[in-house]
Amino acid sequence: MFAGAVVGKKGRRSLKSEAEGDAQKPPLLTGRLVWNHSTHVPGLIKILERLIKLDGVGTITPAVISHGRSNSPQLRLKVSVPILGGFKLIALKGKTTQDVFVITHLTKPELETAIQNVI
Repeated sequence: MFAGAVVGKKGRRSLKSEAEGDAQKPPLLTGRLVWNHSTHVPGLIKILERLIKLDGVGTITPAVISHGRSNSPQLRLKVSVPILGGFKLIALKGKTTQDVFVITHLTKPELETAIQNVI
């Protein structure tokens, strides 16, 4: 059995917090970048690799690429809508946009601040 693991009702394992008062804190996430496309918005991967190193950021999945009407000369990451367990981001560069899904414990303002710090 794992260190800190406790068998509860019905034999299910759960992690027990080592310090009292941490019962309401979510467990720390380890960052992981999913590579499911061969193409990405230019410069996006470098930023996402820095973002996954932050505490509270779990899995980051770049998704569908599309072309829009707006033109953004610099790469921008915008927090769009909440999803189950995190947020959807939109990466914009030129007329290309890409959806990015982030699993995180951070709130929307905390995630926006984290993104500004890594860009």
